[in-house]
Amino acid sequence: MLERIRALREAFDAALPAATDAEAIEALRVRFLARKGEVTGILRGLGQLAAEERKEVGKAANELRQRVQSGIDQALEQLKAQPADERHVDITLPGRRPWRGGLHPLRQTELRLIEIFQTMGFDLAYGPDVELDDYNFKALNFPDDHPARDLHDTFYIEKDVLLRTHTSPVQVRTMERLKPPVRVITPGRVYRCETIDASHAAVFHQLEGLYVDERVSMADLKGTLAAFARSLFGARVGVRFRPDFFPFTEPSVEFAFSCAFCGGKGCRVCKNSGWIEIGGAGMVDPEVFRAVDYDPERFTGFAFGLGIERIAMLLYEIPDIRFFFENDLRLLEATW
Repeated sequence: MLERIRALREAFDAALPAATDAEAIEALRVRFLARKGEVTGILRGLGQLAAEERKEVGKAANELRQRVQSGIDQALEQLKAQPADERHVDITLPGRRPWRGGLHPLRQTELRLIEIFQTMGFDLAYGPDVELDDYNFKALNFPDDHPARDLHDTFYIEKDVLLRTHTSPVQVRTMERLKPPVRVITPGRVYRCETIDASHAAVFHQLEGLYVDERVSMADLKGTLAAFARSLFGARVGVRFRPDFFPFTEPSVEFAFSCAFCGGKGCRVCKNSGWIEIGGAGMVDPEVFRAVDYDPERFTGFAFGLGIERIAMLLYEIPDIRFFFENDLRLLEATW
C-alpha cells in the first residue's frame, strides 16, 4: 500500500506542471480527490488493514491528500494571477452576445392599443389603483345593492376604500377636471375576486375609452370600434354588437370581432362561433354626467372597455392567461 501511495505521489508531481488551465486542474482534482478518486479510495480502505499497518498507511495517505490539495490550490492561484492574454484565450473567436431584455407581451399589446387610439385623437389618462367607492361605484351609477359592491367581487381595504375593479373611475376623475370635449383612453391594472383559471385572473389589465362632446352618437361608437378592429386585425375583420347592460351606459352593448384565425368560419380559438367577445360599450348614462356637473341635455358621449390580456392572447396565440404572470422564460424571451 505504501508503494501505491508513493506511485500516486510521483504521478501527481509529474502531472501538475502540465495542468495549465482550469479544465486540466479540475481533472487532477477529480482523479485524486473526488469521491471515487485514488487518494480517497485509499483512505476509505484503511479500515480493512491491520492495526499496526493502518497507522503508517493512514499517515502517508493523509500527507498525500494534503500535498494534492495544496498543489491544486497553488495551481488555481497561479492561473488567476496570469494576465488575461496568457490564459489560452483565442481572441479570434466571436464574442458572447449580451442577453437583451424585451418588453413583456402585455406591455407590447398595451402600447400597440395606445398607438391605435392616439391616431384617432384620444389622449392618455391615468388614475390610482387604490380607489374610493364614490369614484369606483357611486359616480358610475351603481346602486347600493349592486352585486359588484359585495366582498366576493371586490377587494376592500377599508369601508369606502378599495382596489379598483375597472379603470372607469379614471374617466370620472378626468371629467371632473376637464370640460367637454373630452376624448381619453385609460389603460391600467384592475382587481377582482376571481377564481383563477385559464381565462380569469384576480389582477388583470384593462383599457377603457371615453368620448364626450355635443351630438356624439352610437354611430360614432360603432365607427370608432370598427376602425380599431381593422387597425388591429386587418381590413377584413367584422364587428358585432349585441344589447347588454352596464350601470354607467345606456344603451349598452357587448362587442365582438370576427375571428382573425379562421376568418369567421369557426375554430378552436373562437369556440367554433366565428366571433370573439372583446368587451363592453355604450352611451354614457345621463346620471354619470350629472355626477360630474356635465349638462346631459347638451352633451352626449360613449365609453368602451376591453381586456388587454384578451387581446394579447389573440395576437400571440397564448392559450392560458396564467402564462402572463408565471415568469416563464420561454414566454419572456420570445420575439413577437
